Amino acid sequence: MHAMQRQQEHVPAGGQARGALKIVLVDDHAIVRQGLRSILEREADMRVVGEAATASEAIAIVERARPDIVLLDLKLSTGSDTEGLEVCSELVARYPQTGVLVLTTFLDDALVLDAIHRGAKGYVLKDVDTTELVTSIRAVSRNESAFDARSASVMVRSIRTASTEPTLTEREQRVLEHLAHGMSNRDIGGALFISETTVKFHVRNIMRKLGASSRAEAVYEASKLGLI
Repeated sequence: MHAMQRQQEHVPAGGQARGALKIVLVDDHAIVRQGLRSILEREADMRVVGEAATASEAIAIVERARPDIVLLDLKLSTGSDTEGLEVCSELVARYPQTGVLVLTTFLDDALVLDAIHRGAKGYVLKDVDTTELVTSIRAVSRNESAFDARSASVMVRSIRTASTEPTLTEREQRVLEHLAHGMSNRDIGGALFISETTVKFHVRNIMRKLGASSRAEAVYEASKLGLI
């Protein structure tokens, strides 16, 4: 009964402009959803069209309401602090026109980056002020990214870290993958339809970029960096 109530579309009595942003709230705490609804429905251009407390409810209400924005908490059950990440992946895959904005209490570099890699348009902590939350929602509706100050700093750190890591070309990446399987230069050349001399050139570049003195060391360094 409660699940059905959560999935019923809510149409406010009035005040929202025609064509207002349709928003679905996904959070396992009813009091949080109620608070968000009261905040967002003060905005003339926003309309909460559904709520969900679980992953399955979230998919069901988004399927029916087809919102513009989903405000998604990462913790949707007592069993996992990150169930929302799986929900994010599924929503992005099924409904690419719907923008997912993570709204959570968790600030962790890995979580922020994982959410973005899974297609979330932004990451905002629940103690953000009302104005910033509304601004973030509008940014996501314009297909822009939205972060509060703390999650933005995570992204900056990520960019700085990435800039110090080696970048392999697509061809070098393919050669590296074959190196990891122990293939000889001749075999790699045959697999990639390039000459053995060209393979040697790529291998030298890979070793230089990874700071490795041997093929085995190159594979080891690449595995530590997550390149293979």
